[in-house]
Amino acid sequence: MCRWLAYWGEPIRPALLILEPRHSLVAQSLNSPLGAETVNGDGFGVGWYPDDTAPGVMPALFHSIEPAWHDENLRELTWAIQSPLFFAHVRAAGGPPIQQTNCHPFRHDHWLFMHNGVIAGFPQLRRDLMLQIEPQLFAQVKGTTDSEVVFYLALTFGLEQDPVAAMGRTLREIERVAATYGIENAVQGSFAVSDGETIWAFRYSTEHHSRTLFHSADMAALQEMYPDVPQLRAFDATARVIVSEPLTDLPGAFIEVPESCVLVLDRQGSRHEDFLAAVG
Repeated sequence: MCRWLAYWGEPIRPALLILEPRHSLVAQSLNSPLGAETVNGDGFGVGWYPDDTAPGVMPALFHSIEPAWHDENLRELTWAIQSPLFFAHVRAAGGPPIQQTNCHPFRHDHWLFMHNGVIAGFPQLRRDLMLQIEPQLFAQVKGTTDSEVVFYLALTFGLEQDPVAAMGRTLREIERVAATYGIENAVQGSFAVSDGETIWAFRYSTEHHSRTLFHSADMAALQEMYPDVPQLRAFDATARVIVSEPLTDLPGAFIEVPESCVLVLDRQGSRHEDFLAAVG
């Protein structure tokens, strides 16, 4: 349905990932070999935390309904700013209209969220799910996508206190509501959430055959393995990237995130944890 990437590390110019690699996010918007759709040209978005950010600072957003490969403002912006943590997303609309309020990432206070995938039967489920959103949050839902509803349900279910538990409760509730309508395999996708300090990236689907998701290998090891690749020298040893599909063909540069798993990136490094894998 879409392609996305998330970065954590020392501040860099987002263009180094969004524009520069052979299989950059913009390149994937035109040709996505691993995506459900080859072309992801129905708008895009970038959300970034300032390079002098402090805990709790609201990230900035840029959304456009232009195809990412066609937007000069994207090029200007991603070369001009520097950020230690940013999200970027290119969209293939699966039903909801092409409009800025439907472009990812979505923001609430200092939180960012984005999704690749689909909630099956969402037009049938939408009313039931939206009525569960906390009243104080309900008016902040601006668009018509299933992804934004997932985000605000997760906020309702405690995202700010425990992102992993809140996402688990949210996706199980969607599956429960879908079952009352006879809808099977309700949840499909990969999801990214950040509070500006940590990134949580979830790979999960009801049928346990989810959209692809990868993270970069240890940067210091990559730089030692490929000393003649100048692009790698732009990153410090702490840099980590999460992507829908690899940005480069370098062997060993990207590692697949396991099925039914959450990848956590923070100052302690990166780690995998089971996510809804053992729950019936």
